[in-house]
Amino acid sequence: MATYQFIIDKIRDIYDEPEKFIPLHAPLFVGNEKKYLNECIDSTYVSSVGRFVNLFEEKISEFTGSKRAVVCVNGTNALYLALNLVGVKQYDEVITQPLTFIATANAISYCGALPIFLDVDRNTMGLSPESLKSFLATSSEMKDGECYNLVTGKRIKACVPMHTFGHPCRIDEIVAICEKYKIELIEDAAESIGSYYKGKHTGTFGKIGVLSFNGNKTITTGGGGMLLFNDEKMASRAKHLSTQAKIAHPWEFVHDEVGYNYRMPNINAALGVAQLESLSFFLEKKRLLAEEYSFFFKDKNVDFFHEPENSISNYWLNVILLESKTERDIFLAESNNQKVMTRPVWRLMNKLTMFEKCQCSDLSNAEWLEKRVVNIPSSVKI
Repeated sequence: MATYQFIIDKIRDIYDEPEKFIPLHAPLFVGNEKKYLNECIDSTYVSSVGRFVNLFEEKISEFTGSKRAVVCVNGTNALYLALNLVGVKQYDEVITQPLTFIATANAISYCGALPIFLDVDRNTMGLSPESLKSFLATSSEMKDGECYNLVTGKRIKACVPMHTFGHPCRIDEIVAICEKYKIELIEDAAESIGSYYKGKHTGTFGKIGVLSFNGNKTITTGGGGMLLFNDEKMASRAKHLSTQAKIAHPWEFVHDEVGYNYRMPNINAALGVAQLESLSFFLEKKRLLAEEYSFFFKDKNVDFFHEPENSISNYWLNVILLESKTERDIFLAESNNQKVMTRPVWRLMNKLTMFEKCQCSDLSNAEWLEKRVVNIPSSVKI
């Protein structure tokens, strides 16, 4: 029997699938998806104008407790637009974490800015407040009310922590540090819809929060993103920019600045509204799945990653930590060869060719996690 066959057998037992392929996280359509899609098609409003676009924004704002939400065609566009809105310019620097999906670093690059990679906490997999505080205390200075990098001389304009796999980072501490140094905070909450820190939904702590509705997320619109705001004025500007900066008029086409074609189509929003109606059910089932995994791994010498202190996680992707990179690779090969989809955490951003020259702090925790983290199947189980 293979070294980690007991895990593979358990996953097959959980999903009651003895032979066929088991995906990492498949979407589930059990509500009004077809009804709303048909309504959308019948209306002929399948592009970015239609009732579901505004309704999806209203429902997400209500669910997250944000003052307002603005849809985008995907999470990466939403991140770029958020950076643009807080004033990130070419040659600026943006602090983030190396343990993240490529979209975080790519969005920074779209602005012509450079990422600075600081370490994460092992117990959240998100940006470490201690690493952030230490870096800013030793490597930055304040000039004319803004933060500048002592090494590069460049302005540090923003910070983008990420709630990894739906587990909240210590976001309140990060907020306080950024406020001290006059750094704009954008939360990459792409993976954490339905996650809360100290009773508050992720994505609502910073100046802007960003959600993703990609096909493998907790709820999906096929492709899509959302910006969350506590500032109505900034939200209005986001909507304006996302619709080609067109000045509202019954027939004339007048634009007052460079805008973007980022507005989510109505047909995607229709899917999102239906999915959102099932979100509480999905979250309940995902928590039960996490509990089943946790109980199973308790005495198996495999560390199951639990939600951090003061947090309620959505458990988007369940995580196990193996003893070494060698053990990780053995399990990845065994499981995937047996049609049970598992995957490692992302390659650290600072190890990718396009970001290898970026400034970094000591990344001991991120490097430790990179060698050990494995995602196991996490689809909603009925």
